[in-house]
Amino acid sequence: MKKVIIGIHGLGNKPPEDLLKKWWSDAMLEGFAAHGINKKLPRFELIYWADIMYLKPLDVYERDVNSQYYMDEPYVKSSDFEDEDPHPLRQKFNDFVSDQLNKIFLNQDRTLNYSIITDILLNRYFKDLELYYKDDNYERGIPSFTIKEKIRDRVAQVIRRYKGYDICIVAHSMGSIIAYDVLSYVIPEIKIKTLITIGSPLGLPVIISKIAAEQLRFNKVKNEISTPPGIEYGWFNLTDIKDPIAINYKLSDDFAKNANGVYPVDYLVYNNYQINRTKNPHKSYGYLRTKEFSLIVASFIDIKSLNFTGRILKRVKSILKVK
Repeated sequence: MKKVIIGIHGLGNKPPEDLLKKWWSDAMLEGFAAHGINKKLPRFELIYWADIMYLKPLDVYERDVNSQYYMDEPYVKSSDFEDEDPHPLRQKFNDFVSDQLNKIFLNQDRTLNYSIITDILLNRYFKDLELYYKDDNYERGIPSFTIKEKIRDRVAQVIRRYKGYDICIVAHSMGSIIAYDVLSYVIPEIKIKTLITIGSPLGLPVIISKIAAEQLRFNKVKNEISTPPGIEYGWFNLTDIKDPIAINYKLSDDFAKNANGVYPVDYLVYNNYQINRTKNPHKSYGYLRTKEFSLIVASFIDIKSLNFTGRILKRVKSILKVK
């Protein structure tokens, strides 16, 4: 069966669509080369939704660093593919903070405490997410729900076009929220072989509460939040321990198995993106060339039929030392 990798980018304004697609492809191929994987990428489709939020893309030729269109983090190749120390103390700290955040902000039914605080945080640091979730009118006079629906509709349309393919979805940052919503509520019937989330904020209490509220509206019953129903092979969640957007990196604690037995398998990885000696452990390009990502995509490419998926999943877990 033909295969396709479908990328969904994260929050913030982006370079023009063609350039961003090229840079994602370049990063994936760079990872293959760095980790000794002799494979070609299958068909790659990038779902670009930044134009729904922003009037103009970032400009690679803009030299004014104060311009809103200045591109300060383009794709650059890495000379550093040595894994960092696993940071056990950082892991313990993140685990403690995540646990405390859930206790403070989430009720037993996954409704949100102190919503005014989370609203302030969204407004200050996550404008795109605020507009995605906001219930009142968007500042330009467009009802904000159409922003969310436009994004979801665009993602769903692209995925539907590949209904006859083996599909691997790669979703970065806010793109992982969009992917989850679309696969759960818009096209739950579409079969997806593999979902890879990178730098995902899906474990944050405010996001969990939004998912729980929509699930209650969608299903009309209270039940646990689970993996989207169409995912057949695996959900792999990759996080750099220093990524501030994905501080709650254990999605397996928050999302139950679907009917296929699929649940998020969490990996801590080293995101080596760096430019002008400044690191950004949240950047998509760094995630797309990690060893773990490369091996998971290579295994997706090797899938011949569902009979092989259990064997391949076992192989990936063995290589990456996942229990």
